[in-house]
Amino acid sequence: MSQLAYIAPSSPEEAASALAASGARPLSGGTDLLVQLRAGRAKPDVIVDLKKVAGAIGIREAGGGFVIGASTSGAVLGEHAGLVRAWPGVVEGANLIGSTQVQGRASLAGNLCNASPAADGVPALIAARATCLIVGPNGRREAPVESIAVGPGKTSLAPGEFILEFRLPPRPARASDAYLRLIPRTEMDIAVAGCGVNLVLDAAGAVAEAHVAIGAVAPTALLVAEAGAALVGGKLDEASLDAMTAAVRAACRPISDKRGTADYRTRIAGVLARRAALIAFERAGGMR
Repeated sequence: MSQLAYIAPSSPEEAASALAASGARPLSGGTDLLVQLRAGRAKPDVIVDLKKVAGAIGIREAGGGFVIGASTSGAVLGEHAGLVRAWPGVVEGANLIGSTQVQGRASLAGNLCNASPAADGVPALIAARATCLIVGPNGRREAPVESIAVGPGKTSLAPGEFILEFRLPPRPARASDAYLRLIPRTEMDIAVAGCGVNLVLDAAGAVAEAHVAIGAVAPTALLVAEAGAALVGGKLDEASLDAMTAAVRAACRPISDKRGTADYRTRIAGVLARRAALIAFERAGGMR
């Protein structure tokens, strides 16, 4: 049995080259990978630690939006006042990944690329219309967050590619978001369903732009365009909320397991979407 090698590159190009080798696995936060190693589910030849790659850790404002290094921990996100103010839902999702101790290591990139359908950090990023800067052997490219996971445990990243940073768009004055999930226990459990809602209001307080994303109710987290469209033009009256709820439930393709039946997950997804929309609306300064 070969000895496991460890590499900590400092440049994106060096990291991409190392990851392109057969048997290499990236380490962003490590909270999923280390568990998989100990359980014998992952057996790489080389661990490529991305935390020392230039640009992989940190939060900065750029072009009116935010750039988040992909290996930045959830704890750091929660301590950034500007990010919390502009994107509270994105931070809420990141801060639901495991325990307080786990959040000191867990990263958005790891949460996304582990490709669990129930990843808490993902739906709010999708609703935020966040994009990823991807680095690989063939250079750099940008892609929407929702294009990364293509199935449970599977991503669209090519060999050698990794996410260097997340980019959140500029935030209008009257805009906010929210993320909610349901879990069987009070803490540290996997979501039965989750929903992120991102709203932008116009000068009159009506919804000018809306994005709704759901998690744990399909093989990947989903952007539900019909749900967002149902909210545009109004102030979250009962008719628009009912239409959004119906669109969310229609998009669900959940499994049944010991934590919830498919019917239960579908119903709960609609409830969470409604509640998250109301929270985001109030945070954005809306009045019904």
